[in-house]
Amino acid sequence: MRLIFDTWMPILPQFMTASSLDFKRPPGPSGSVALGIDAETLATLRTLRDEYGDIVSLQRPNGRLAYFVNDPDEVRRILVKRHTRYDKGPGFERVKMLLGNGLIVSDGDVWRRSRTMIQPAFSRQKVHDLTDIMVACATALEKRWSAVVEQGGTINITEETSRFALDLILISTFGKDSIAWIESEANNPFAFLSRDSTRDLTVVMKVREVRQLLLQLIADRRARNTEQHYDFMSMYLAALDKSGQGFSDAELLDELITLVVAGFETSANTLNWAWFLLASHPDVEARLIDEATAHLPSAAAVTDERAAAMQFAQQVLEETLRLYPPVWLFTRRAREDDQLAEFDVPPGTDLYLSPYLLHRTGRYWPDPDRFDPDRFAVADKSKKERAFFPFSLGPRRCLGEYFSFLEMKIHLGLLCPRFRMTLVDNGNPGLELGINLRSARDIMLRPSYRD
Repeated sequence: MRLIFDTWMPILPQFMTASSLDFKRPPGPSGSVALGIDAETLATLRTLRDEYGDIVSLQRPNGRLAYFVNDPDEVRRILVKRHTRYDKGPGFERVKMLLGNGLIVSDGDVWRRSRTMIQPAFSRQKVHDLTDIMVACATALEKRWSAVVEQGGTINITEETSRFALDLILISTFGKDSIAWIESEANNPFAFLSRDSTRDLTVVMKVREVRQLLLQLIADRRARNTEQHYDFMSMYLAALDKSGQGFSDAELLDELITLVVAGFETSANTLNWAWFLLASHPDVEARLIDEATAHLPSAAAVTDERAAAMQFAQQVLEETLRLYPPVWLFTRRAREDDQLAEFDVPPGTDLYLSPYLLHRTGRYWPDPDRFDPDRFAVADKSKKERAFFPFSLGPRRCLGEYFSFLEMKIHLGLLCPRFRMTLVDNGNPGLELGINLRSARDIMLRPSYRD
């Protein structure tokens, strides 16, 4: 009997109902609660927070115990202090179908090895070496937008920020090998990422087609390894683990797909929301223009030091990310016993964390729905960071965070002083709640030259 108990005990929590377990659990509803990545889930979690507090227990329809955690101290404990006690949670299967077993999806030794190998590529010095690409992509936008102004037309800023971010990540990742794709948009194998916001099985099939193309590109790069390149792909190809081994083709493929998809979507969506918010808040826009004019008076004057010194632009972007974090909901699964506040966390418990809801909780962010970049002024930043995690926290914090902020600062710093943007429709574009947080409808702006 003891042998049978020892054999089954490690997996019992995932099948037993919450009420049958002997531990101290948080308050929560008595019935089962279905959670996904949709508007209904957001409404459900908001209701649970308002009714039961910042740590809520619930039972999923499959019988598994789950906690919704909206306390910033406990979120930090999960993601930073005790991250080794948790694996990726439910929902990542869908991401894995899209990205493979890259850095976002992998766990344990596989993740640790990949992270160690990739991290040097995102050092500040390496990112600074890509500044010219950021300037070139912003300059290309300026030319297109100038033509729209001359014609008296409108700009679909959702499409434009997507194109900017996609071109930038492709050139930064594949260098000159990507130029032909970008110059002939109709034949760009990655164009579907910016044209289609869904991340369903159709997109998974398109990614598989891209994988075949990238396998050939990897083979070509390995064959001409004496040729000089400076891009993320070359750095990934040169990366070695502690035993002196590099990435296999399959591993490299997963990491490159992850880099392109994640790197593109984060910046594209943030800039889309930033332009919407700036067009709606002329006082904030004016302050940003003053700073940009002082630090980046022209494309030729851009340096990484000048862009990095744009503190108010940083505040604008952080406040945008507070209101519209790229990933609005993610999960962890307890691999061993833990405790959150005074509550027990049995192995197998699913934890749901929502940057979107935490960032809009009034006791942590007064008047939470108001756009106010001064929340992130340097004097207050250390206090507010506790309830702010748009790029996650701890060892799994996004490696590309600095890269993303630098490209977005250069984008806004060069384009805001040049163009005045007026909303074509003053209504809120709404939320599209999928794996990533997007605007439900495209945002249209009417550009004009500034005096």
